[in-house]
This record gives sequence, C-alpha cells and structure tokens, in this order.
Amino acid sequence: MIVLDAKNVVKRYGDITAVDNINLAIKEGEILGLLGPNGAGKTTLINCLVGLLKPDKGSILIFGKEFHGENKSIKEKIGVVPQEIAIYDDLSAYENLAFIGRLYN
Repeated sequence: MIVLDAKNVVKRYGDITAVDNINLAIKEGEILGLLGPNGAGKTTLINCLVGLLKPDKGSILIFGKEFHGENKSIKEKIGVVPQEIAIYDDLSAYENLAFIGRLYN
C-alpha cells in the first residue's frame, strides 16, 4: 500500500524554485531520508507533504486521498519530528506534550 504519493510537486518563492517537480512514493513500512545541502528544498518539500505549505503545482496523496493540509483525519495519522525540537524548558515533559497536542487538536 502506498501511504504517500507525490507527483510533480513544485514550490516557488518568487523567482526562486525551492522544489522542482518532485515525484515520490512511499509504501507502508518504508523509511525515507532526505539528504542534501542547506537550501536544497528538503524542509520546503516536507512542509508541502504535511500540509503546512501549499505546493504551486503537483498533487499529494496520503493514504490514497488528495491532501492539501485541511483534512483532519489525515493530519491525525501523520507526524514530523524536526531536526531541532522546540520545547519549553519551564514546562514538564507532559505539559510540553499537552500544549503541542492542543495546538493540533
């Protein structure tokens, strides 16, 4: 089963093309790593795939459904762990999780 299928995804910022016609399919159970230098578009692509940014072109299907970031049932099934984790030192681990959980309902 393909859980993520991205076809011809493009994201531009003015004259700068950050993501240029990316095609990607990830099957259930597969693990993917994105490697590249700073500015290669890795974070932009991930933000498009999880619905934080809207691609300028292309399609993204998650669990076989078109995804643009507003489908709550899909958002509940995906997650991203950034390289630099943002936590609040003055909150406990539980309080940090509860706070972030409330942000995403």
